Amino acid sequence: MIEAKIHSIRMSLVTQHRVVILKEVNAERYLPIWIGAYEADAIAVELQDVSVSRPLTHDLLKAVIGELGATVQSILVNDLHDDTFFARIIMDVNGRYVEVDSRPSDALALAVRVKASIFVDDAVMDKAGVLLDSEGNTTPTTKPTGGDKPERTKAEDEKLAVFRDFINSLDMDDLGKPNQNDE
Repeated sequence: MIEAKIHSIRMSLVTQHRVVILKEVNAERYLPIWIGAYEADAIAVELQDVSVSRPLTHDLLKAVIGELGATVQSILVNDLHDDTFFARIIMDVNGRYVEVDSRPSDALALAVRVKASIFVDDAVMDKAGVLLDSEGNTTPTTKPTGGDKPERTKAEDEKLAVFRDFINSLDMDDLGKPNQNDE
């Protein structure tokens, strides 16, 4: 597992799609994950410490988890299948280990509220992670595999090209620079 943090949330001015950019904590790889507008706003509201008059859905989820005596330990972006990312919310429920299936966007919105660690499965980062070149364009990353993991196929590269094209269409001039939410 690779520890990551939310680096930024971006929006394409052309398509209005949002993407959350996770950055590997101990390296310079980024993982772009397309998310919905509501989830992007829910993450941004918490990261920017904006107060809302009524609890958002993720605030409600945090409260319910707490009232049931559970704590969120971490979230894990654990799979990428057919262009869809998958995540797990890892919790301690009165000493019992529990994993709950989640969309990455919801898991991330919860993680920022409870200050939980964010992890990405190695295979997911190897498959969809990107590096930035000196002009701010993305290039896919592929680590050499040890024999039990197959290399990324040409078909997978073509499927992931839509993510690279989208990221390359964003204004990435400040992506490598820390933002106000970095600690």
